[in-house]
Amino acid sequence: MTTIDRDEALASSSSLKEEVRSRAAALAPQLAEQARAIDEARRVPQELADRLAQEGLLAIAHPWRHGGEGEYDTLLAATYELGRGSGSVAWCHAVWTQHNWMIGLWPEQMRAEYFADGPDVRCSSAFNPVGAQVEAVDGGYRLSGRWSFSSGCDNAQWLMLGGFLRERQVGYLMVPRDEVEIVDTWFVSGLKGTGSKDVVVRDAFVPEHRVVTAASLSEARVPEDVGERPSYALPVWPLVSLSLTYAVMGMTKGALDAVEERLRAGLTGIAGNRPVDSATMQLRVAQAAAEHDAALLLSERATDDMLSRAEQGLEVSLEDRARWARDRAFAARLCVQAVNRLFDGSGASGLYEQSPIQRFHRDVHAGSHQPAHVWDVFGVYYGRQVLGLDLGPAARLI
Repeated sequence: MTTIDRDEALASSSSLKEEVRSRAAALAPQLAEQARAIDEARRVPQELADRLAQEGLLAIAHPWRHGGEGEYDTLLAATYELGRGSGSVAWCHAVWTQHNWMIGLWPEQMRAEYFADGPDVRCSSAFNPVGAQVEAVDGGYRLSGRWSFSSGCDNAQWLMLGGFLRERQVGYLMVPRDEVEIVDTWFVSGLKGTGSKDVVVRDAFVPEHRVVTAASLSEARVPEDVGERPSYALPVWPLVSLSLTYAVMGMTKGALDAVEERLRAGLTGIAGNRPVDSATMQLRVAQAAAEHDAALLLSERATDDMLSRAEQGLEVSLEDRARWARDRAFAARLCVQAVNRLFDGSGASGLYEQSPIQRFHRDVHAGSHQPAHVWDVFGVYYGRQVLGLDLGPAARLI
């Protein structure tokens, strides 16, 4: 893509984002109707995964030279809107799109293989390297092991797996789905429909061009190293982690929507009173809405800051990264507070399986347990950084 093409793409990014947001929002009611069935299936049905592709909600994440559109905030807008209907679908969308974006940082030979069969590509992952056995061989690596929490693996054509490379460097190895066994371990309380199962690889050969180091993704890159998308200049983890945060915020908005709809319907309680007339419920809705909005504002500020720095070629400091991680984790914390507040006010009727509030409550709690959202970790990192204390090896995690 030429510089002129890049400028045109950035200029149209805002209008494209709203178009993509509308497409995703139009799917949310259908996802809400199917949410219970998705939970019961404990995976995203293939027809829904295909529908996301048909609506162009996966290919937007591709490197521009492979048909991607807009910038990373376009992906986030779609994930958020999907979350208002189904937390599990939004979570898998976040995973699939962040990986389709990340593939732009692999060698060109890997990108060609990844998109060889067309733009409808989904990649699952499991980054923890502890369960992997990696042996360096001529031309690449032999890989075996077992990994957990591989969201969306049933619908994936590729898996991105963590392992220790030479000299104990952490690396990420791309493995085709037909070389991976899925083990159904996903019996959980929240985000049931993500199908985040275990995956097993037995002595697969992974060519060198399908491997990148964690260190190469953790650092900022100079423009001449990154292809055409400005966001590829950024450290990967602060940006792609936001995909999961936007999924959680979408779920929180879905909970608010469901509670407000139920209250406006004017249903009565056992004493003949209408919950909509209760000042307590009115206050719960107000506080939960404020917590959601605060989370969204923090996350939008972080997103805008990252993309602006990438576009302008500005340096990313450790202070920037610590603040972005703090805001991301605190946004998830605010979402938990919001859904707790709504669930606590939902009464016994909120316990039924067909009640959307109990599902959103479970899903937001599950999403908040993702390592990128642990406030006790990233709050401390920010505190240490701003107080001039050394973060040590933890610095690469933010």
